[in-house]
Amino acid sequence: MNFTADRLLLFGATGDLAQRMLLPSLAALHADALIADDVKIIGTARSEMTDIEFRNFAREALEKYMPADRRSGMAEFLGRLSYHPLDATTLDGFQGLADKVGEPQRGLAIFLSTAPSLFEPTIKGLQHAGLDGENVRMCLEKPLGTDLESSREINDAVAAAFPEDRIFRIDHYLGKETVQNLLALRFANIMFEPLWNAAHIDHVQITVGETVGLEGRVAFYDDAGAIRDMVQNHMLQLLALVAMEPPSDFDATAIRDEKVKVLRSLREVRQGETVTGQYRAGAIGGEAVPGYDEELGKDSETETFVAIKAHVDNWRWKGVPFYMRTGKRLPERVTEIVVQFSQVPHSIFEGKGAKMVPNRLVIGIQPEENVQLSMMAKVPGLGRDGIRLRSVPLDIAMPDAFVGQHRRIAYERLLLDLIEGDQTLFVRRDEVEAQWEWIDAIRAGWAAQGLTPQSYTAGSWGPSAAIALAEKDGVSWYE
Repeated sequence: MNFTADRLLLFGATGDLAQRMLLPSLAALHADALIADDVKIIGTARSEMTDIEFRNFAREALEKYMPADRRSGMAEFLGRLSYHPLDATTLDGFQGLADKVGEPQRGLAIFLSTAPSLFEPTIKGLQHAGLDGENVRMCLEKPLGTDLESSREINDAVAAAFPEDRIFRIDHYLGKETVQNLLALRFANIMFEPLWNAAHIDHVQITVGETVGLEGRVAFYDDAGAIRDMVQNHMLQLLALVAMEPPSDFDATAIRDEKVKVLRSLREVRQGETVTGQYRAGAIGGEAVPGYDEELGKDSETETFVAIKAHVDNWRWKGVPFYMRTGKRLPERVTEIVVQFSQVPHSIFEGKGAKMVPNRLVIGIQPEENVQLSMMAKVPGLGRDGIRLRSVPLDIAMPDAFVGQHRRIAYERLLLDLIEGDQTLFVRRDEVEAQWEWIDAIRAGWAAQGLTPQSYTAGSWGPSAAIALAEKDGVSWYE
């Protein structure tokens, strides 16, 4: 049943995600008149607050995390907000929450940003209060479990109250403009799709680098590690978008059908195809930072860096390696996809002394959104001593290409789609489970091999073994 909700219920409304992302995103949608005037936003969390106190809390968050030029109509936006304190572990407060929500005219969208341990009791509470009808949809924020088994338990609990067509699982990377633009790049430009296969692409690199350390996520991160925090969701979704077959249409079913085919085609990672690391004291941006064990306050075998050589075993990608790496305390905050094309089969310029390098497509996702295609060009000159060629970058900086467009937070797109009921940029259950199945096999292999993280200095690109992982195939990481 499709509907545009006129009520949005935010669980975890006083948390960090709400302050940094959700409230600013909703305020931006309000400022641009993208949500109807009658849409009401109800926040809930354990904290005791009145409506007025929550509005003041939201005002402070917007002033701190939202650019001043995007705060138009703040008073009217704050007027949309109300609040109801709730302990989700008991059923007692859910009827009061239902009364606060009131009777939606069109429908209710629920955003669940709580600890996974609260998912099941929250669902039961919503059922108890009648907040699970046909005009209610549920959005889940990660993490959705710690392995395949726990993910299934969470999904089963949610599925007991909501069918799949009313469940919206967020991966906020899918809301980023450049990630969405990857689909346009591939499927709206005839120059790319005919070359987007093993015959013309040598390898693909996906890098997600963070300069930060634990940043207040001590308990969560030490349980999760880099592979479950980043690879299982964000990086595998990027890989799926790069590798998917052309969908029949731009809709939720067609796109997600093609993504899950890729995820199910991932070859089981073999011994020697992964590297794990854990940062030690070093320097980031010229400032000394402690090692992971010092930040944690104890020894740990949790990986803060992982590099993986993956393969998609299908006709399009057979033999093409996908190199993925992610880590904390790396030199740069960067998320990018590098598509390295194959060398031309024969150089007509070799006899003239010209050296050639393969074309390369770099898709920058953060901190800057851009697309860069390197192409060979002749260096100007008479060429009496031969011909010189040089790789020349063709840059498309998205903010420059679309002047006047606001740079949006990824959650703006996703929250709008949640309210309007578009699941295209959300993750389906079979995708999540295919991702976990692949990750669980890797972690089981680590356990069987007794693999422990290698040390790397904060401010470096990870253990030297990660460089060797690519270089033994004649590949250098793009930096």
